[in-house]
Amino acid sequence: MADEVLSERDGGILVMTLNRPQAKNAVNGALAQALASALDELDGDDSLNVGILTGAGGSFSAGMDLKAFLQGEFPTVEGRGFGGITEAPPVKPLIAAVEGYALAGGCEMVLCCDLVVAASDARFGIPETRVGLLAGAGGLIRLPQRIPVNIAMEYALTGAHFSADDARQWGLVNRVTEPGGALTGARELAATIAANGPLGVRASKKIIREAPAWPAQEIWDRQREAMAPVFGSEDAKEGAAAFTEKRAPVWQGR
Repeated sequence: MADEVLSERDGGILVMTLNRPQAKNAVNGALAQALASALDELDGDDSLNVGILTGAGGSFSAGMDLKAFLQGEFPTVEGRGFGGITEAPPVKPLIAAVEGYALAGGCEMVLCCDLVVAASDARFGIPETRVGLLAGAGGLIRLPQRIPVNIAMEYALTGAHFSADDARQWGLVNRVTEPGGALTGARELAATIAANGPLGVRASKKIIREAPAWPAQEIWDRQREAMAPVFGSEDAKEGAAAFTEKRAPVWQGR
């Protein structure tokens, strides 16, 4: 895998680290391609259950590399969008571990994640309007879904930053840690998820993410469709047996 994204396996967890610290992990084409490959690895390997996305050097990401942009580069990957993630997040759960700045495209990458652990001094924002652009990699779509609409509108139009504590209050951030502790907190959260049945975890994510767009008359049928493979799986039998036998389950992912 390219050096722009470092990949580390920890049991069923894949930690993906954006690795351009000299540029505050600003996203260029090479980083986008590398992250897309890492996400393919996460979804394609049955031994992996949860991903963590973080940044090297004390910052998550300052967004698009504007120097590269001025040279005509736009860091998108066909089928996946900006940064290799914004138009096609992974099927498996993804946790953002945020230190420092998660701004512009960096904030939009955080918004692709299912859970967020942030250091208390982390800063978020979609300040693209300050440089004559807009948050077109999902920020204007996802931020109003994750925080109150009027608050999202204010930050989109003013370009101002907001704190981890504010993000926690609005429900964007799940856990706030001491500075330097975001990755440790994300690993703890990921380990809790990875201990559960992988089929049930993935189907739960799918339903939560997709159900708001389902037609009202189709909600229960669509949920049953997503549930059926889980309830009919070997893992479902194993989970029930482990519970009754008072032992840890051994998941097979089938």
